[in-house]
Amino acid sequence: MDYTQLGRTGLKVSRLVLGTMNFGPETGEADSHAIMEAALDAGVNVVDTANVYGWAADKGRTEEIIGSWFAQGGGRREKTVLATKVYGDMGAPDAPWPNQGRLSALNIRHAAEASLRRLGTDHIDLYQFHHIDRSTPWEEIWQALDVLVQQGKVLYVGSSNFPGWGIARASETAARRGSLGLVSEQCLYNLVERRAEMEVIPAADAYGLGVIPWSPLQGGVLGGVLRKEREGGGSRSRSGRAAQMLADPAGRARIQAYEDLCEEHGAAPGDVGLAWLLSRPEVTGPIVGPRTRGQLDSALRAVELKLTEDFLEALDEIFPGPGPAPEAFAW
Repeated sequence: MDYTQLGRTGLKVSRLVLGTMNFGPETGEADSHAIMEAALDAGVNVVDTANVYGWAADKGRTEEIIGSWFAQGGGRREKTVLATKVYGDMGAPDAPWPNQGRLSALNIRHAAEASLRRLGTDHIDLYQFHHIDRSTPWEEIWQALDVLVQQGKVLYVGSSNFPGWGIARASETAARRGSLGLVSEQCLYNLVERRAEMEVIPAADAYGLGVIPWSPLQGGVLGGVLRKEREGGGSRSRSGRAAQMLADPAGRARIQAYEDLCEEHGAAPGDVGLAWLLSRPEVTGPIVGPRTRGQLDSALRAVELKLTEDFLEALDEIFPGPGPAPEAFAW
């Protein structure tokens, strides 16, 4: 496994991040533990989760699964860079109550303590804002995080799904307060969805944030979806982002061209999608969210795949990026 620094920090992290969104809803506890064990054995040292994972009535279940894995000992917690998130409403679906979501100081305090209990740990290595909160001032947000940092309950702070201006405001406010501020941004970014290149990634780069892409294969679109469809599989092509893209003839043609190109180079489409992200200088490491051990093994192969300049140029022809702002939409 290769490692890199997380943004401008001294923290070393693996080039792949283990996403856990499927742990609980799709993957049982025993299989989730097996995947985490295999990832750790392969050198993956970052585990990413969120307080709302588990969803609906089971919100928090994913953190509990991770916590029960840590409880097995053997240095599991010490070897793991633990990342979780705050923002989503953690109230009971049938009994909503104020201040159980978003980024008020009150919710940040309650949410952090609840995550620590579920995870069975005394600190969170990377505490991420799951979404921007336009109704809470950054002075309030950073005051709450500064307390958690001073208490030793949070080490680093990151953002997720932030616009470029949000990264700038958060970073400038933190600098005025003398805080370290944001060190990472977790955003939707892959060969198909490249809008982050306009402002989000440049903002992250300017402020020294590591970029952690989520949905690196665009919901399975870049994982060989058309070949799987022809072979009678590809259930994911009938839902979500894959269904939307494949319903468009032009989108389907681009995916076919992509799969043909991968076949010409003797590489699996899923491996190529991840390897492309790993070739981007601003990317720390994409999040892979396996439901099975086999999916994890496939993702691990991508770290070894180095794409040639010709291959990268051909990928850009199929999936051209928007270019930086403002040139992408102005002169």
